[in-house]
Amino acid sequence: MFIKHENDEEYRFGDSGPKYLMKGPRSNFALVQFQPGQEFQAHYHQIMEENFFILNGKVDIVVDGEIHTLSAGQLIHIDPMEVHYVANPYEEPVKMISTLAPYQIQDKTDVENPPYDRLKK
Repeated sequence: MFIKHENDEEYRFGDSGPKYLMKGPRSNFALVQFQPGQEFQAHYHQIMEENFFILNGKVDIVVDGEIHTLSAGQLIHIDPMEVHYVANPYEEPVKMISTLAPYQIQDKTDVENPPYDRLKK
């Protein structure tokens, strides 16, 4: 058992990216924040499934080349092997929860970001 406050951790990229409150042994739990105009590298997981729950703001999550625009209160589930990445082309920061399970130390494979501008609706 443990209790952790989000202020005990930092976002990976200063004011953006994931902030892991728990990494393993069976799942990851992170707060994720992206400022306007920021993106995160496209990747996939071989074993872990990933969920994003939007707390506030609006964000585009691209899964296998299809853009899904999500806002507060929505959840997206991403299966293993589905290539996904996050982009915030909006004027406000987005904050969301990310979970990954079953936890694997090395399960992320980066791939080239698709041409996001051509994917836009």
